[in-house]
Amino acid sequence: MSDTLAVTDRSRLRRSHPRGSFAREDVNAILDAQPLCSAAYVIDGRPYVTPTLQWREGDHVYWHGSAASRALKAGRDAEVCLSVSILDGFVLARSGMHHSVNSRSVTLFGTAFRVEDEAEKLAKLARFVNGLFPGRYDGLRPDHAQDLKATTVLGMKIEEGAAKVRTGGPNDEEPDYALPIWAGVIPVRMVVGTPEPDPRNLPGVELPAHVRDFRLG
Repeated sequence: MSDTLAVTDRSRLRRSHPRGSFAREDVNAILDAQPLCSAAYVIDGRPYVTPTLQWREGDHVYWHGSAASRALKAGRDAEVCLSVSILDGFVLARSGMHHSVNSRSVTLFGTAFRVEDEAEKLAKLARFVNGLFPGRYDGLRPDHAQDLKATTVLGMKIEEGAAKVRTGGPNDEEPDYALPIWAGVIPVRMVVGTPEPDPRNLPGVELPAHVRDFRLG
């Protein structure tokens, strides 16, 4: 497996080249830090984008949804685009033109495939849950056959795409640094709140460690 993704006409950066990376470790780090993604499909000649959760296993990325989903049906054996973005800060400059954001993002291209084998699908879904909440899946009610039938898992090999990262402060035009205007960065961080128990939890059910110690990114 190559340490870098393929550089193609649709994945190469047209501008801001220093912010781009085709290194697999950079792409993987962003995918692993943010489960929320957007998956884009073409249905009847028109583009559609749907938010969903993704998880990475080695050099593949997976996402899931309802078996009745028109988008997931259209994505099977078809070209798709998957994107993950993380907002790290608002960059305030001395002109509107140079305001920006600090962010990390990945855009991937490829042909999606559907995980057909039921045992493999179950293993993928268990990996998805345990990837977020280590050890949780084994303590859950086992999935019914209907649960698996109602769920579609799509996958795609991570081989074409790019990461893009911006860090640091504003890049103003040199004369503007003499202006009496505040400039800088407002950091943005995703914060995990205090778990809120379901009021229908049975008495005596304790907060598990994978909930108490949950961290994202």
